[in-house]
Amino acid sequence: MLDTTPLTRAVDHFADRLRAAPQSRLQRGAAAEALGLARALARSAQRLEGVTPREMPDAGMFAAADQITVAAHDLALVLGDEGELAEALALVEEAQRRAGV
Repeated sequence: MLDTTPLTRAVDHFADRLRAAPQSRLQRGAAAEALGLARALARSAQRLEGVTPREMPDAGMFAAADQITVAAHDLALVLGDEGELAEALALVEEAQRRAGV
């Protein structure tokens, strides 16, 4: 079984940073970046599960941390190999860098 701990740790760290960020930072794009990440992770999970992808809704800037956490943990359950894990980690790292948190 694939060890997805690096993904869940990275996302949990990003989510914690989002929860601690001031509202002004969330409004300046950190929340939008997190929502984009959550949607990308959810699409990946749905693709791997073989279901028709549905877009994760925008639940507001204060829900973005929870949305990336849920999407990443869902994806972690269906990842099949190291390459898929590396792709997901790269998405998380890039989103966190762009969010500035």
